[in-house]
Amino acid sequence: MVFKLDPESLQSEPQAGQQAGPQPGSEAAPQQASSPADAPRASHATTVRNWRRLAMQREVIVLVAMVLFNLIFTPHFWSLQTFNVNLTQVVTIVIVGIGMTLVVATGGIDLSVGASMAISGALAPMLFLNIPGPGGIALAFVLPVLAAALCGVFNGLLVTRLAVQPIVATLVLFIAGRGIAQVVTDGSLQAFNTPAFQWIALGKVAGVPFQVLLMLALVVAFAWVVRKTLFGQYLLITGGNEKAAYLSGVPTASVKLIAYTLCAALAGLAGLISISVNSSSDANVVGLGIELDAIAAVAVGGTALTGGKAFIGGTLIGALIIQLLRYTLLAHGIPDAAALVVKAGIIVAAVYVQRRSR
Repeated sequence: MVFKLDPESLQSEPQAGQQAGPQPGSEAAPQQASSPADAPRASHATTVRNWRRLAMQREVIVLVAMVLFNLIFTPHFWSLQTFNVNLTQVVTIVIVGIGMTLVVATGGIDLSVGASMAISGALAPMLFLNIPGPGGIALAFVLPVLAAALCGVFNGLLVTRLAVQPIVATLVLFIAGRGIAQVVTDGSLQAFNTPAFQWIALGKVAGVPFQVLLMLALVVAFAWVVRKTLFGQYLLITGGNEKAAYLSGVPTASVKLIAYTLCAALAGLAGLISISVNSSSDANVVGLGIELDAIAAVAVGGTALTGGKAFIGGTLIGALIIQLLRYTLLAHGIPDAAALVVKAGIIVAAVYVQRRSR
């Protein structure tokens, strides 16, 4: 019986039966026992090895190459304004990509994240525009995300209880979800100017956009969940070999249900950020095409689309590559429509590289 565990979770920890420093019986063993100063040196050596390993990752090399290309050939790329624009535009892709990574790790896919964003973005203005005071603002942050999470529960139940293929199960809300958002808003544009609500996207902390800090916090939190918690291990085992995991007592159905719920909830949060940036909510366009961006970020980031792996940090790097590619094409006069073709090609290339690596 074989289980797939996340290799990333083992990179920073010694293997079972190994010591971090010299082994007993070696020449350095007495010095290790008598010199506590060796511990910081060993920790520093481990950190250096981890950074070297990170620097050799294909994703990091591609990202650095794109940055260097733009520094040389793209005017004004070095400006702080360009840096902020690229960071803020990648936030929603990363947040949705985190949830997509969880679902993909189980061996599934979620095509309805754009619809979840649209539903969340449609409900929020209806709350804070019609309920005065802080109560309306608070409800506008909570209820839309919960509504999006219910979409994830629906997807999860189709996959786990009715054994519907994930691509078919999520295709239901991919089609109907945006229609629900359009019915709720009667197909009209909801414009607003509510600083208390829009602070989630336009606010700054020590000069740094709050949405960027929120994105980084989510990356760190979910990377910890995947690497250090029992749920994270269940997630990877379920995606690696679901039948064996179930026979071993892993609650595979619950794990997949939670993954789809978290994915939709994160998409709902991304929907709030999206409408806050635009100062309006249009169910026809909120989250449109985000599925492709999220899947591309996950694939480029090294998470196997066949399941059993989840690299949250890789998804962040993948999203940065996707955003930087789009910016580079636009900066050099290539229409945005061409970026869609390039993104599709990136997914194919990432899947091919993964298969070659395996």
